[in-house]
Amino acid sequence: LPIPSAGSLPYTVMIQGIDNDDVLKALKDTSTLYRLRREAPPDGEGIVRRAEEDLRRLSDAISGFGYYGGRVSIHVDGVILTGEGSIAAATRAAEAFRNRALVPVKIVVEPGPLYMLRSIRVRDLHGHPFADEVLPARFTRVAYDVPARSATVLAREASIIDRFRSLGHPFAKAVSRDPVVDDAAHVMDVTFIVDPGPIARIGEVAVRGTQGIDPAVVRSFIYTKPGDPYSPKALSDMRRSIAKVESLGSVRVREGETLDADGNLPIFADVTDRERNLIGGAARYSTIDGPGIRAYYANRNLFGGGETLRIDGDLYYLGNDLYAAQRKLAGIDSNGLGGRLSGTFVKPALWGTRNDLVANVFASREAQQSYVSDAAGGTLAIRHRFSDTFFAQVGVEGQVGRSQDALGTIDYRLVGVPISVSYDSTNNLLDPTEGVRFTASATPYAGFLGSDPSIFVAKAQGSTYYALDDEARYILAGRLGFGSISGASLKDIPANILFFAGGGGSVRGYPYRTLGPLGPFDLPIGGRSLLEASVEARIKVTDTIGVVPFFDAGTAFAGSLPNFNERIFKAAGIGLRYYTGIG
Repeated sequence: LPIPSAGSLPYTVMIQGIDNDDVLKALKDTSTLYRLRREAPPDGEGIVRRAEEDLRRLSDAISGFGYYGGRVSIHVDGVILTGEGSIAAATRAAEAFRNRALVPVKIVVEPGPLYMLRSIRVRDLHGHPFADEVLPARFTRVAYDVPARSATVLAREASIIDRFRSLGHPFAKAVSRDPVVDDAAHVMDVTFIVDPGPIARIGEVAVRGTQGIDPAVVRSFIYTKPGDPYSPKALSDMRRSIAKVESLGSVRVREGETLDADGNLPIFADVTDRERNLIGGAARYSTIDGPGIRAYYANRNLFGGGETLRIDGDLYYLGNDLYAAQRKLAGIDSNGLGGRLSGTFVKPALWGTRNDLVANVFASREAQQSYVSDAAGGTLAIRHRFSDTFFAQVGVEGQVGRSQDALGTIDYRLVGVPISVSYDSTNNLLDPTEGVRFTASATPYAGFLGSDPSIFVAKAQGSTYYALDDEARYILAGRLGFGSISGASLKDIPANILFFAGGGGSVRGYPYRTLGPLGPFDLPIGGRSLLEASVEARIKVTDTIGVVPFFDAGTAFAGSLPNFNERIFKAAGIGLRYYTGIG
């Protein structure tokens, strides 16, 4: 605090009578005396002016917390500000401290009883209530112990307006808010007069800011059409779908201020380009898989049509893992080095449609605990986006390689027609709290196409997420996975095509990719079918720390379909999750 001087009157300020930390903080934030306590006024009148400003503001502040019968008084060296006479007396009292001491100022709060919210009513412009199907009772229902705070009333008003907007009224607004305080009962009744405004449908969507990319590409990621019902969720979904165009940086979806001649609401999608080139790398170490490094390069708008090209390189050393001795006894030629080099090209919105061209090539040496595989191949496919949540893909795939495991060495050639579908209605890519994810694929590697062996591979996996509370601190999650390979015996199928279970993302608590059929020297050899299931509860203890009790079950089977006479491995445990700002 400033020290006393001849040219200024510094003061101390205390707030008394309030124990609630939230109310006390609000009073400090509101009070001019408190906020400017380090900036001494030149005279006693300056202190008194600040005190006068505070009297009304602080009374409003405690009322906002539900203390409608509360009183606030300000004392300047014991002189209470009550009127013109007290102003002069308080000024003289303050001046008496000039150049000798800090002026003592006290803000005394008598909050009185806490008022409760008794009822909420919503009426239209004619004073009539809305039908239950328009505004269900939950929007006006009040629990018996809800304080009549301003924030509570405003939040309820916002939820009511959001309800009308969700029903297709983009210009819904509260015309008036009428709180009535019953001092005898210490309660408040609130009546909102709401003007829903017209029902609207989505109009034309104008895309702006596409300097480096063809606007037709952006439009292909907009799945709403003019004439579709308006809702805030529709606009939120639009923004999310546009953001999937990798060449775009920011995406903002705005509503027009008036309806067009057809009664539709114009929509504006404002976008910005992002840096085209991206390069990155990472290093890792695992007690099972050993050390590894990864590097990648990506161009997110290769030819100006939103094309993406990504090149990934991964190199790792398996090291002295659990099965190193068995591999040596089985004659599996592995020095522990593994890696993969791949390139992926995506051309979105072919000719302005929702069809994307997807191409991928790779070369790899896969050094796993129970096998070694060298392979190279590629895929060329067309992906059709039916909506933001659902797409299907069909293409051609070729792969050649050599696989070596405990059953021997296989030189193989696979040519197939992969078909896949994907559905994702979750609300977050990294940390979903609601929704469903499902993927399924089927690939016939037919002999007449040149495949050896001739096999049929099918895979499916689904997961679901459900929040038990509005804050999504308690989430139930479940996952089910299935796979099947038919057309050839187990020993004739390359190990890198077979199914393995165990470890993270499968059956936790068991070593990675070790569950299922065993071959010579007790080495896992993989299975022709797979079944996995998992349930877990994600419980947030704090905003950044969570615990996850889980139960997993599953294994790989020798046959092309699961055989429940074989052992199914189970695991139960509890994990720890750390929530970062990005998921």
